[in-house]
Amino acid sequence: MKEKVQEVLNRIRPSLQADGGDVELINVTDDGVVKVKLKGACAGCPMSQMTLKNGIERLLKAEIPEVKSVEG
Repeated sequence: MKEKVQEVLNRIRPSLQADGGDVELINVTDDGVVKVKLKGACAGCPMSQMTLKNGIERLLKAEIPEVKSVEG
């Protein structure tokens, strides 16, 4: 499942990089929790939690049903 998550993150990455940020995959647990690290401009952005939950988590759940949540 980690490879699938990385593929989806690679599709999201250009949008984040356009705003000076990035996302790094840290881990995918056996129970479907994806751990990521927001980097660059995303790390200090007040909208980062919204990006994480409404953007990254929503897309990962839609593409990979085994994903239960995304944590930063």
